[in-house]
Amino acid sequence: MHWSQLITRLPRLSQHPLPGQTAQYQMAHVGRYPHPTTPPEDARDAGVLMLLYPRDEEVYTVFIRRAGRIEQDKHKGQISFPGGKREEVDTDMAASAVRETEEEIGVDRQRIRVLRELTPLYIPVSNFLVHPFVGLAEERPFFTPQPDEVDGILEVPLRDILDPDKKQYTDIPIHAGFILRDVPYYHLDDQIVWGATAMILSEFQTWWEAL
Repeated sequence: MHWSQLITRLPRLSQHPLPGQTAQYQMAHVGRYPHPTTPPEDARDAGVLMLLYPRDEEVYTVFIRRAGRIEQDKHKGQISFPGGKREEVDTDMAASAVRETEEEIGVDRQRIRVLRELTPLYIPVSNFLVHPFVGLAEERPFFTPQPDEVDGILEVPLRDILDPDKKQYTDIPIHAGFILRDVPYYHLDDQIVWGATAMILSEFQTWWEAL
């Protein structure tokens, strides 16, 4: 998608209704059913950011490959959006998402414009209630990954996310002797984007195509 097409859609972005969990669960593994309608009281809040920005006149977004030890982060090695848990300094969940994006990949928070929040998503394995946000940067950022948290940067054009052929299925080994079968995922830049990130992308894609 050309950057100018995104700019023309901006006035509608905050007004168009979200498709919600119905769209999210189109990219959920069957093992997530039946899914909880509400998170437990002890769920921890986290904010993540889908940052849209121009690159070669196209709209791109950025993902990270999570670093860290598996005993500390159950999502180590997975492709996800930048983000993390809410801290006391954060005024709201959007502030959490923007602060974590700056800390993890070096994007100046002053250059990020938050457009809207998508539907919050509970992740049972880590007990996080994730609040996804869509943000905008007027220029392509210069990324400086935080090595303790980020093992790599993945820049993907929006046209790939909107391409129906990028939605595929595969088997994913979780740990020794346990494999998830027929997991839906986005095949982006030869990477498997699945789980909560794929569910967020599914809602974004459904919402975007209805604008």
